[in-house]
Amino acid sequence: MNSAPWPAPAKINRFLHIIGRRDDGYHLLQTVFQFLELGDWLHFTCTTDGQITRFGAVPGVSAAADLSVRAARLLQQSTGCALGAVIQLDKCLPTGGGLGGGSSDAATTLVALNEIWGTSLGEDTLAELGLRLGADVPVFVRGRAAWGEGIGEQLASVTLDEPWFLVVDPRIIVATAAVFQATELTRNSPRITMDDFYADRVRNDCEPVVRRLYPEIDCALDWLGRFGKARLTGTGACIFAHFEQEREARNVLASLPQRWRGWVARGCNRSPLRQRCRPSPVGVTAREC
Repeated sequence: MNSAPWPAPAKINRFLHIIGRRDDGYHLLQTVFQFLELGDWLHFTCTTDGQITRFGAVPGVSAAADLSVRAARLLQQSTGCALGAVIQLDKCLPTGGGLGGGSSDAATTLVALNEIWGTSLGEDTLAELGLRLGADVPVFVRGRAAWGEGIGEQLASVTLDEPWFLVVDPRIIVATAAVFQATELTRNSPRITMDDFYADRVRNDCEPVVRRLYPEIDCALDWLGRFGKARLTGTGACIFAHFEQEREARNVLASLPQRWRGWVARGCNRSPLRQRCRPSPVGVTAREC
């Protein structure tokens, strides 16, 4: 049994530009991913029966649809590992919040069980497996702040400032498909460079659509915008603003309307997951629990 919990950190999109659309309907984008010292926690118990089971319920998510369960089964099938696992998820991140909770849970499962089972896959292979589960999973597997292109899977590591963020959850679940299908969504933003990002010539192209579809998020963006530059992460529903000092962010959090919830968390360029795990030894095969 691996008793120590494994972190599944949140991410924010510091900006999100949609620059095109593929023939299969997927949108092409440019974005910057950064991690937060905030997230879910997973516990794994190794078993010898080959079964993948989930301990406890996740509201609104069946075990079959749970990305952590799917990730464990994918790793098992891809490596031929005969071991199993019981997965317990302590869910902190909101569903449909744009913080990457499900994708992060999947990545943590891949990284953790790769170590616990001794399957010894490298980072590139784990990222390739993660892409089969979702476009955001590879960035969590790699665990480094990144410039993202394609559908979000083409990653280049970047070094960013690491400010304090106030993240606000308006307690709304955004239907991502509805946002991307909206006729008014901008899909032809020009390509930019990191210089544009550093000069803050960026935005989130999904924000106007989300504001129209979800008045509560519109209200939250206006409220947070009184204290700093408020921005949507992904397609939302969560929004964020950055502050140089923790106390500044906490002072704003103290005035948060009671109908919403919020967190203050430090941005980080190296994921808490990568700080938790250790490199798998070369040549080790699946071991007994």
